[in-house]
Amino acid sequence: MYSRRDFSRLAAAAAVPLVASTPPNSVIAGVQIGAQTNSFSDRDLDGAIRAMLEIGIGECELWQGHVEPRAASGKDAELSRWRDEMPASYFHGIARRFRTEGIRLYSYDFQFRETFTDHEIERGLEIGRELGAHCMVTSSATVSLAKRMAPFIEKHKMPVGMHGRTNVMDPNEFAGPESFERALGYSRSIGVNLDLGHFTAAGFDAVSFIRKHHDRILSIHLKDRKRGQGGSMPFGEGDTPIRECLQLLKRNRWKIPAHIEHDRGGDRVAEFRKSFEYCRRALA
Repeated sequence: MYSRRDFSRLAAAAAVPLVASTPPNSVIAGVQIGAQTNSFSDRDLDGAIRAMLEIGIGECELWQGHVEPRAASGKDAELSRWRDEMPASYFHGIARRFRTEGIRLYSYDFQFRETFTDHEIERGLEIGRELGAHCMVTSSATVSLAKRMAPFIEKHKMPVGMHGRTNVMDPNEFAGPESFERALGYSRSIGVNLDLGHFTAAGFDAVSFIRKHHDRILSIHLKDRKRGQGGSMPFGEGDTPIRECLQLLKRNRWKIPAHIEHDRGGDRVAEFRKSFEYCRRALA
């Protein structure tokens, strides 16, 4: 694991711009297209920022793996201790790094877990605030955990979007509309981080869901998958209605950011650029 001193030194480097250029603007036809930085999980935070600047992405959802020590991944006790020990200045430094480059850090992708203590839930929300995120998203939370988190979410005034998966057999997992709707009833500060690919693969209609719940959707993950639990595909080759969903946002002027999440192999920057160009054509 990196030491606290190592991470403080990295945070101090945030004031040094990576690329001297005008801030990137990835709003297309009124729709904010951004990046889930997990798309660039093959590189560190600086590398991910460089990739976004190279492509021209002006907003992101920051992946937890670009903030926390990856050597401790899966070691919950170590990560919990690390979060408690890291000063707010470290997270403020990351926020400053994004501001310096002109990229909006819209949301923080943090994995809240059933095993978390109340303190660990609150510390996660505090870190989201220290990073300057508008909201947080989580793909590890269950419906029952969302209910437990609700009072803490309201206390810290940090909206959290629940991210769906494809396990339709477990009613406690976020997958279909009913599971999301149950969580939305726990707090007005609980929203949806709708992964179009997972929602489609699980057999549900993303266009109808967006129409019904657009006021509670904090962000969208753009990903193409086949129906029937099919795998990820290049944009336009799966069954996910990416174009239809983007056009829906455009027509209704709903300010829901859509973040590309590239989870396939190959050249990450080249593949992401293709997905970005697909979005540009879809919104033409």
